[in-house]
Amino acid sequence: MDLVIENIPFLLKGAYYTLLITVVSMFFGLIIGLITAVARLKGNRFLRMIARVYVSIIRGTPPLVQIVIVYYGLVDYGIEFGPLTAACIALSINIGAYVSEAFRGAIESVPKGQTEAAIATGMTERQAMRRIVIPQAVRYAIPPLGNTFVGMLKETSLVSVIAVTELMRSAQLLVSQYYVYMPFYLAIAVMYWIMSTFFTFILHKIEKRLSVY
Repeated sequence: MDLVIENIPFLLKGAYYTLLITVVSMFFGLIIGLITAVARLKGNRFLRMIARVYVSIIRGTPPLVQIVIVYYGLVDYGIEFGPLTAACIALSINIGAYVSEAFRGAIESVPKGQTEAAIATGMTERQAMRRIVIPQAVRYAIPPLGNTFVGMLKETSLVSVIAVTELMRSAQLLVSQYYVYMPFYLAIAVMYWIMSTFFTFILHKIEKRLSVY
């Protein structure tokens, strides 16, 4: 226990990188997911096919493989990223596929009559989507997006394989230094739990606030 307390600053630094990767990946994943969902629902045949293939490939392959491909595989083609950048890119692409399914379901949950009514008032279909459908879809998508966000927080542990010193990697480095396993792994388990609980609480508050409208 004394070793854990002594190394709390080092573990907190790892937690910072875990949160950084999670927030950055989720931000870009939301953008990718929304674009993909709209492409699948409103795009032409080619865009729908591209979106379906993207979602199928990402959901059908392990996140660890995707991380390794972005960091190690792209080097073969002259594309090289730093560990932190590669982690954010790989996880953004990964989370985007899952977010797109949440958005697609949420958009389809908005009654079509609202789009028709918006068009009848003089809006174009694109304006109706942007002003009427998507704001409501975001509210419907909050619960599944919350689960995805918390899942992303835990999946950041996978980036330890490309030497990103996030929380899991921090524990591994301490284990290799002190040759003690249980205290450090229990400590990061507690830290993951605290962060997950915190984000779940925040997302619940957001969902409750949006439900008023």
